Amino acid sequence: MQVDAHAFWLRAPGCGEIRPVTLPQPGRDEVMVRTLRSGVSRGSETLVFRGGVPPSQYAAMRAPYQEGDFPGPVKYGYLNVGLVEEGPAELRGRTVFCLYPHQTAYVVPAGAVAVVPQDVPPARAVLAGTVETAVNALWDAGPLLGDRVTVVGAGMIGCCVARLLSRFPGVRVELVDVDADKADVAAMLGVGFALPADAADGRDLVVHASATSAGLQRSLELLAVEGVVIDLSWYGDSEVRLSLGGAFHARRLGIRASQVSALSPARSGRRTTADRLALALDLLRDPAFDALLTGQASFNELPDVMARLAEGSLPALCHTITYDGDD
Repeated sequence: MQVDAHAFWLRAPGCGEIRPVTLPQPGRDEVMVRTLRSGVSRGSETLVFRGGVPPSQYAAMRAPYQEGDFPGPVKYGYLNVGLVEEGPAELRGRTVFCLYPHQTAYVVPAGAVAVVPQDVPPARAVLAGTVETAVNALWDAGPLLGDRVTVVGAGMIGCCVARLLSRFPGVRVELVDVDADKADVAAMLGVGFALPADAADGRDLVVHASATSAGLQRSLELLAVEGVVIDLSWYGDSEVRLSLGGAFHARRLGIRASQVSALSPARSGRRTTADRLALALDLLRDPAFDALLTGQASFNELPDVMARLAEGSLPALCHTITYDGDD
């Protein structure tokens, strides 16, 4: 028996729509999942919505269950939490996270879903992919006890990194953003806050997640001698300009990229991507992450919501999408 569902598609840059989907019956090692919540990853998803993915990065930017191609039509997204309705006995009735786009129901291999701990609500669980990115970044960064660390850019990823850093013994964390209202979010995450001009310098480590040239430049300025910037930003087709004629060479500063599509070399020999995702879901037992859930809308509103998020008229960290049957 075939099952009818609906999916969000980007028809063309700046124009989204809801399309019908007919699902096949799941095979022996597959699951059918009914979506409870999905989340909009503002950085990459609004970049895709605007048509800002450069052709040279079309392959690198593909999501695991993407359909279509950039710049469109394309079905894109990767923060999905749902209920397993059909599949292996050990998964039926379980709430799971999957790197799947915004769709009311879907069929994937059983190995593509990760079970959400019972004490993690579906809305918070949509952050699993973002927390996983933060975990990989901290494996790359390797902060030490007592480090002075700044996170530049209080978006979803920056906030997740800051919260995880706050749990390291003796580490002093400051979250930096151009939006003074992010001070309230920083307080809920248990970290300090500063505007760029007021940020503390002499930092052992700076994690950059603002996706702007100004943010990366300020990150370098905040470092102590031989300090390193871990850059998590995805710039898309935006040009990045830096001034490296000042302290960059004199203080032997460094910039290192971190990207979640590959396991950090620091753990690649001892961890799998499934291990990393399971760790992220376990870390989401922490209710402080609810500070990132700053808005919600129904699935049928998603075309308008994406347009407003992309143009900046709808401020949000993680905007969650609700579905019929969501509890």
